[in-house]
Amino acid sequence: MSGSSRRDGQQTLRRIGGVIGLALTLGACNATSGEVVATIPDDYRIRHPIAIEEGRQSIVVFVGNNRGGLTYQQRTDVAGLGRNWQREGTGAIVAEVPVETPNARAAADSYREIHATLTASGVPSRAITLRHYTPDDPRQLAAVRLSYPKIAAVAGPCGLWPDDLGPNINNPGYSSNQHYQNFGCATQRNLAAMIDNPADLEQPRSEIAAYTPRRSAMFEKYRKGDPTAVTYPEADKAKLSDTGK
Repeated sequence: MSGSSRRDGQQTLRRIGGVIGLALTLGACNATSGEVVATIPDDYRIRHPIAIEEGRQSIVVFVGNNRGGLTYQQRTDVAGLGRNWQREGTGAIVAEVPVETPNARAAADSYREIHATLTASGVPSRAITLRHYTPDDPRQLAAVRLSYPKIAAVAGPCGLWPDDLGPNINNPGYSSNQHYQNFGCATQRNLAAMIDNPADLEQPRSEIAAYTPRRSAMFEKYRKGDPTAVTYPEADKAKLSDTGK
């Protein structure tokens, strides 16, 4: 092979190599330019955070076909709903009363007592909204439904199992002892359900004034040199034995 032919062959190989390298480069750019999937956080507090949102508090008042008004327990539930509304409600109380049902007349009579019970509990009449509804299932006993919006702490949903927990190729976190997807979700959800004031998750509460009469009584005992401990005269009645006295 002559020198010129050898040089032509080398140039051809270099051109082919350059084309292949450029193709690989463009292919790599195309592969990495797609959407980047974030990894699952290992901390359950980040994976299942507790969020503050507006939820609903509701109760159901069942009414029989031939009964108007409320039972003692129902009256207590409605009064408790009214007291809770004053503390946490962020909107009107909605009363959904059934119509075109066998107990429609009894439900209307019960609503009048519900309205009176709520106003007696401190709920303004303008904060109670009446709505009528027709049940989808005629076999089910229609009830008066009371609800109002409130700020609530929520977490979840739980029960997501995208990977197998066992030692297999579909579970890359098994060998590295990482937390599985659903780990800690139930704990976060239960904690959110037990929180009385969701604002406590974001900021501390302000101090309130001390109970002056009780504080003055303790200071007076301290000034006189008397014991400041509180004595409970009924405490010994619950004991089963005098051992240790």
